[in-house]
Amino acid sequence: MNLPPLAERLRPSSLNDLVGQQHLTGRGSILRTAIEHGKIPSMILWGPPGVGKTTIANIIAKTLQVPFHQLSAISSGVKEVREVIETARQQQGAILFIDEIHRFNKGQQDALLGAVEKGIITLIGATTENPSFEVNSALLSRCQVYVLKSLDEKDLVELLNHAITTDAFLKTKSIQLKETEALINISGGDARKLLNLLELVASPNPSGGGASESADLCIITDELVMNVAQQKIALYDKKGEQHYDIISAFIKSIRGSDPNAAVYYLARMIEGGEDVKFIARRMLILSSEDIGNANPNALLLANATFEAVNKIGYPESQLILSQCAIYLASSAKSNSATVAIAAAMNAVKQQGDLPVPLHIRNAPTRMMKNMGYGKNYEYSHNYDNNFSAQEYLPDVLKGNIFYSPGNNAREEELRKHLRTLWKDKYGY
Repeated sequence: MNLPPLAERLRPSSLNDLVGQQHLTGRGSILRTAIEHGKIPSMILWGPPGVGKTTIANIIAKTLQVPFHQLSAISSGVKEVREVIETARQQQGAILFIDEIHRFNKGQQDALLGAVEKGIITLIGATTENPSFEVNSALLSRCQVYVLKSLDEKDLVELLNHAITTDAFLKTKSIQLKETEALINISGGDARKLLNLLELVASPNPSGGGASESADLCIITDELVMNVAQQKIALYDKKGEQHYDIISAFIKSIRGSDPNAAVYYLARMIEGGEDVKFIARRMLILSSEDIGNANPNALLLANATFEAVNKIGYPESQLILSQCAIYLASSAKSNSATVAIAAAMNAVKQQGDLPVPLHIRNAPTRMMKNMGYGKNYEYSHNYDNNFSAQEYLPDVLKGNIFYSPGNNAREEELRKHLRTLWKDKYGY
């Protein structure tokens, strides 16, 4: 039986059927309201793979009942874009959905500008990459950016149960979902990958693993899923998931200080034609996330790498990428900056907008000065060691430690310096 993949068979056709993204598509949400009013802006849907970007685009087109065109940035160019625009002009308006729009170069993106601005097309772009980096500012300014969230475990289990109870093929298998951890972990939160892996596990497999041809019952366990995944994951990866598995392995190898594994996975990406900017940007993020102040030069080198590969391109860029990957992998590691901002962000969410202490507020007017703004502020450079032990945090957060130096040579120097300044206040 030659069926479309399970994820395609179960693709939702209405917002009510969509799992996850309630902040965008739930009752009263901004995107749902726009769709219900029949007027949507051009938009960029930004989020990880398999969370509903393409599905939302299809639902919008079906709900609004307008002409719908779809292009892939991997296989389409300016010629295809112009052809769609001309067709849309004759149709007096249409939706153009561009998957992986971050892979369009400047010229291809510029070809969209006039049609978007004049309303000839309503653009829906889908991307897994930060559009601030990958979409031209002129085009981005004409689009609303909607951020899609990763599906959580509850969402994924709901999808599994929905598939087992509603799909005509799976219903013939009498499937019992005994364990879900392996399915969820291997899928990495990607609904498409999750559903297709479920189908793989439940399909007949004479060589062992998966459901048997004659079995009336398929009991899905973590062990069964792992066995099937190990045998067939390479075939599964041909649909695009390998892209995310390899970059994950690359980042984890650098984080784990293994330059040999790092250059191996780098070579895999280069051989596969991965975008040099994608690789360089991930290393730039890692240089702060996983190295930080343990080696501040890592950020400088990663930034220089990003600039250089943008100018040079392949094949020479592979040398620069290799140098940077090896340096980052061999560097001392610290996630203290990552932990610090996460803790501070959490405090902001929990405590809200706490008042800034009066003495460090700006006082540009006489009224503000009379209200005590800036009163008794101690200008640090007027004191020994350019330091005054005054309070900077709001009263509610006095003494809170957001930054704790990592256990490495450079941050130990920072720890000693902070301890000298703050004595016992922060426990450095």
